[in-house]
Amino acid sequence: MNKTPPQNLLPLTPPVFHILLALADQERHGYGIMQDVAHQTNDKLQLGPGTLYGCLKRMLVARLVEESDERPDPSLDDQRRRYYRMTSLGRRIVREEAQRLAGALVAAKSKRLFARSKPSAV
Repeated sequence: MNKTPPQNLLPLTPPVFHILLALADQERHGYGIMQDVAHQTNDKLQLGPGTLYGCLKRMLVARLVEESDERPDPSLDDQRRRYYRMTSLGRRIVREEAQRLAGALVAAKSKRLFARSKPSAV
C-alpha cells in the first residue's frame, strides 16, 4: 500500500487533474475518459493511450482511483473494458488542486493578465 502523504501528491499534472475531473460525476472506461478530457479542454488536451494508462496506473497505486466491477449494461458492454472511479482520497485531492488553481487565477486576474488590450492604431 502506498504511504505517500496526500499533500505530496500536489500539484497534480494536467492529465491527472483532468482524469479526476472526468471521473468526478461518473465511472468511465478509458476511451470515455479520453473523450471527456478532450471535451473539458476544448480539445487542447488530448490524452493518448500511453499517457492515459500510465497516469491511471500511478493513480491506482496512489489510491486516487480504483477499478470498478460494475457495468452500465453488461449485455451491451465489452467485458474487456476496465471502468474506473474516483476514491474519496481522489475527490479530496482534486478539490484541493481546483482550489489551488482558482487561487492562481485570482492572482493572474489581479495582475490584469486578462484585461482587454486596446486596439492598436493602424
